[in-house]
Amino acid sequence: MLLSWWWALGDPCAWTGKGRGTRRMSPATAGTFLLTVYTLFSKVHSDRNVYPSAGVLFVHVLEREYFKGEFPPYPKPGEVSNDPITFNTNLMGYPDRPGWLRYIQRTPYSDGVLYGSPTAENVGKPTIIEITAYNRRTFETARHNLIINIMSAEEFPLPYQAEFFIKNMNVEEILASEVLGDFLGAVKNVWQPERLNAINITSALDRGGRVPLPINDMKEGVYVMVGADVAFSSCLREVENPQNQLRCSQEMEPVITCDKKFRTQFYIDWCKISLVDKTKQVSTYQEVVRGEGILPDGGEYKPPSESLKSRDYYTDFLVTLAVPSAVALVLFLILAYIMCCRREGVEKRNMQTPDIQLVHHSSIQKSTKELRDMSKNREIAWPLSTLPVFHPVTGEIIPPLHTDNYDSTNMPLMQTQQ
Repeated sequence: MLLSWWWALGDPCAWTGKGRGTRRMSPATAGTFLLTVYTLFSKVHSDRNVYPSAGVLFVHVLEREYFKGEFPPYPKPGEVSNDPITFNTNLMGYPDRPGWLRYIQRTPYSDGVLYGSPTAENVGKPTIIEITAYNRRTFETARHNLIINIMSAEEFPLPYQAEFFIKNMNVEEILASEVLGDFLGAVKNVWQPERLNAINITSALDRGGRVPLPINDMKEGVYVMVGADVAFSSCLREVENPQNQLRCSQEMEPVITCDKKFRTQFYIDWCKISLVDKTKQVSTYQEVVRGEGILPDGGEYKPPSESLKSRDYYTDFLVTLAVPSAVALVLFLILAYIMCCRREGVEKRNMQTPDIQLVHHSSIQKSTKELRDMSKNREIAWPLSTLPVFHPVTGEIIPPLHTDNYDSTNMPLMQTQQ
């Protein structure tokens, strides 16, 4: 496998010998400034083993070209296929990846990238990542395992760490080996360290940034953290000057003398640069002073013994259920007596009603019944809308729509037109 892109970083590199497909900077070189692990899938149909170092950026590329040969119909030699392929990555036995490992694939026609900074807690513990490839045209799948063996790094962590915010890059663009090498080369020219490592890369969207508008080729932005073994240069500390701090508070660009070394390819937001000196950090642990609001130590918890006496719940049952049921039954009987045994009845109501009111009510009922009987026998002439008309084609007279025995009670109350 040719490593032309690795030589473009400016320093010779060597194989680690611990896993095929893993490349690291040789520790013997004096100008070592990059210790990033780049791995690529080979054509071997087996699990892959990689050996990243704790606290050092790890990058693993999932090549679409490799997985194209996994889906039937298998392409012939020299045949080119461009099927859309997406990847799903997760920790074996779990639905997601470890917290330190991220994944990105911009489109189904681009390669996927696993990247992150392994933690020291996982040193010596193999991490198995299941990689599932989906062919979006044929819906075929292929699965491989990536075994990540995290190793302890020398002088971890590096005492001086700086985080840069690059405004004109997306995370997948800075993950490219040649782009990251150019950036670390520019940092090395400004910082002049003996050792310079890429520690972590984070998208601005993961820090709460907004998705840029699709105009003027705007980028999301990316945070790049690097570490070195020497103190920060005077150029990097210029952002801490009161004049530059004032300009940043006014949303103005600070004046940095070494910005021109980055401006040709990288637009650095110097107001968002973060300089961390691990040698001056004081432990934040404070001894707890007991006082008001802190309970005294009660010792170890002692669970109850197994020889517990049984408790009788009969009395509790009577108090909880029997008493409310008895009260509800008494109330039901009282309500039933009032509703059923204390009714006045129709006769008593009529006896208390005046006779003139009863006669008036009876006469209304009789009149209503008489009118309903008369409406059934009324006979009126048919309206003009139901008289015979001429057929528009033959000229013949059409008989009425209603017959003589039609129920006239359903006709509208309207006068006959002569």
